[in-house]
Amino acid sequence: MKLINWATIIFAGFTVLLTIVFFVWWMMKDSLVFGSDKFDQVKWMQSAATIETDCKRGDMAYDLQQNVLSKGAAKDAVGVLLGRPSFEDGNSIEYDLGKCMHVYHGLLLFFDENNRLINSRISSH
Repeated sequence: MKLINWATIIFAGFTVLLTIVFFVWWMMKDSLVFGSDKFDQVKWMQSAATIETDCKRGDMAYDLQQNVLSKGAAKDAVGVLLGRPSFEDGNSIEYDLGKCMHVYHGLLLFFDENNRLINSRISSH
């Protein structure tokens, strides 16, 4: 009976630890997976048509999202900076990042009714 109690306590502790590790990784995954390079406009534009590399723009996405794009930026200015989006739907546009971590990702940008940037996120498909 004591063995079962100890096994239950160890299993519960392991489960809690695993849950904490997972959520820490999940909160930091964008910076870990998409944050290895600084944004380079020329490289970004050249990567649009590239099919040789899987995660063609992904390495620049976090820097772009955190340090380059600011809330309130005009949609036209974003278009000049990033080029033609891969997908456009009303007040949101998306730029293809490529196949990163075995899943296709995009940088999704949301604009308000005045075409000002209100939010951005890295999405997976």
